[in-house]
Amino acid sequence: MASIGFIGLGNMGNPMAANLVKAGHQVTGFDLAASSLETAKENGVELASSVTETVAGKDAVITMLPAGHHVLSVYDDVLEEADTGTLFIDCSTIDVASARTVHEKSATAGMLSVDAPVSGGVGGAEAGTLTFMAGGGDEAFAKAQPILEAMAGRIVHCGEAGAGQAAKICNNMILGISMIGVGEAFALAEKLGLSHQALFDVASTSSGQCWSINTYCPVPGPVPTSPANNGYKPGFAVDLMLKDLKLSQEAAQSNGAITPLGAQATQLYSLFSAMGNGGMDFSGIIEFMRGKEQ
Repeated sequence: MASIGFIGLGNMGNPMAANLVKAGHQVTGFDLAASSLETAKENGVELASSVTETVAGKDAVITMLPAGHHVLSVYDDVLEEADTGTLFIDCSTIDVASARTVHEKSATAGMLSVDAPVSGGVGGAEAGTLTFMAGGGDEAFAKAQPILEAMAGRIVHCGEAGAGQAAKICNNMILGISMIGVGEAFALAEKLGLSHQALFDVASTSSGQCWSINTYCPVPGPVPTSPANNGYKPGFAVDLMLKDLKLSQEAAQSNGAITPLGAQATQLYSLFSAMGNGGMDFSGIIEFMRGKEQ
């Protein structure tokens, strides 16, 4: 079993760290929020007093942070404190350029590195069924895989440095677009007098089927585990979806890709967030299609 430092014990990081502990790894964690540290301690994570203390003497270091500049700042602080050859795994969702910079900084410091953003939300983190999209060299991925397995339902090696982030951004652009389409369809069905269950029974088994219907249906009833049955409590919040959509558009603009639906989805989620719905589950965008502000 590995000795692992874990930096970023928020809604995703804490259950991920807990699953590493359950798998028998020795986990030392750090977060700026006292409440997160308390939860981590209850989950069997040893607490560090700083990011540098978190990485000292560890086989691997995992980061789960809000944005690229947070990851870069932490790496600047900790790379000199870690033992040469330590494996660094960044599970944050950040821009591809920052991810590649992180790999460069790690290599310069003599470290192995993997970018490994996740899909599956808080539920997947708690259940240990996350999908990891990994980018990095073969040696680094081979060392990361047994660590990721304690938190994963699936692990995909997408390619070299930054490929994991690229896959995550593309996947979530699809998700944001598809949820808007599903929301529009159910809102139209309501106007036409078609029941939620009838539309679900048709669309979930025919050409309209997709994850946004079959697994995360945005109306209560057809999929009992979807946030629609719990007042759209996230889940995966509107502001997190908006963050990922913005990353997709930054990447599109930087690389000359044409993504008109991605751009439109970004505008719609931005407007919905500005109406005060940033903390709602992203599937709550159906309320916008219904003409409701919140």
